[in-house]
Amino acid sequence: MRIRGLPMRGGREVAISAVFTALLVVSILFLPWILLTSGRLGPSSAKEWPFLAAAKDGGGYPVSFAYLISASTGDAERAARLLAALYHPANSYLLHLDREAPAEEHRRLAELVSGQPVYGRVGNVWIVGKPNLVTYRGPTMLSTTLHAMAVLLRVGRRWDWFVNLSASDYPLVTQDVWLFADLMEAFSRLPRDLNFIQHTSHLGWKIKKRARPVILDTALYEADRSELLRPSPNITTNRRGLPTAFKLFTGSAWTMLSRGFAEYCVVGWDNLARTLLLYHANLVSSPEFYFQTVACNSREFRNATVNSDLHFIRWDTPPKQHPLYLGPKDYRRMVLSSAAFARKFRDGDLVLDRIDREILKRRPPPHDHDHDDPAASASASAARHGGRFFSYGGWCSERKVGLCSNPWEPSRKGAIKPGAGSRRLRVMLNKMLSGRNFRKQQCR
Repeated sequence: MRIRGLPMRGGREVAISAVFTALLVVSILFLPWILLTSGRLGPSSAKEWPFLAAAKDGGGYPVSFAYLISASTGDAERAARLLAALYHPANSYLLHLDREAPAEEHRRLAELVSGQPVYGRVGNVWIVGKPNLVTYRGPTMLSTTLHAMAVLLRVGRRWDWFVNLSASDYPLVTQDVWLFADLMEAFSRLPRDLNFIQHTSHLGWKIKKRARPVILDTALYEADRSELLRPSPNITTNRRGLPTAFKLFTGSAWTMLSRGFAEYCVVGWDNLARTLLLYHANLVSSPEFYFQTVACNSREFRNATVNSDLHFIRWDTPPKQHPLYLGPKDYRRMVLSSAAFARKFRDGDLVLDRIDREILKRRPPPHDHDHDDPAASASASAARHGGRFFSYGGWCSERKVGLCSNPWEPSRKGAIKPGAGSRRLRVMLNKMLSGRNFRKQQCR
């Protein structure tokens, strides 16, 4: 009995045609991914720099951080030095230089960052290309921080905590020094939903000086002017009452925020974050109020708020507008504080060299005056400020000064071991998170 149908040869042709069509469709679908992947991390890069293959998702490290480094006029070289002191391939970094800084300084910062080949190889350092006009103590400081959060969420790299720093800050613990990853090791033990926000509802003198005055930030609506204005010259009428729809909290402008909380502040799946942002648009020093008030008025985040900014800061008694500058005489107190960061430092202060040498294990290049040749002096200056001399660690070898040679030892990728800084930091974190302190100091 013969079954009627397509001839055998025709059946083969149909089958071959179907297979060819399927392969063509698959090729079209995967071609963009292949092109993007090969351009970003080609075979030669993967062979020479194997640790880059996993850098996008944290490089095998248990935790990673996203840093905003804010800078203003005169801060380009300080920002580049801070970036080098903080740098690790598993982290993400965004630098913002205020729009009021001269064009030459913007070019200088770009040169210092682009002149470091590691940043380009890893692809985890960015400069805000269209910077914001920022008014000191104004809401534009807050909008710049939220802008940075949105950018760092969008770039698609893994990170667990967002950290905002200024160019006058400096780390007191290592990111990863010769397998001693103090910050990573200490935070790898913590729940990822914790937010480190120094806060209080006892406003004190800030009621009169911060919470009740109504201000306008000209940087919100003028192209080249950043100034805080009072709409009414009458100090009596230019005041408002304290809010009753929510409770106002204040504290430090320097925070370490969980990725979940950063997403909440940017996306705002309920209306609290947006409502409070509008309220803080006319508040003096809104960065000292906004994240504290959002966290402590949110049912989702209030129980995950740690009352600390992880900074060592020295103030006058009573405190004034600005903290005191730190110097060599403060070194011992900084170390004993167990804080992760310190502020505020003058540019080029000798205590920074000591922190580099004794805590971060950075070997600085020679100073400008050590060179008779102007070209060599300029090169040394660029190296020092541009961050060619990183903290040596599991990814950056001491054997090749200024170069990251550890790609040839992929077994060390992701390995961390607690150092002295990690132990100090863990003691402080354990004290903060103990049952005796954590709830008692939370959103009160």
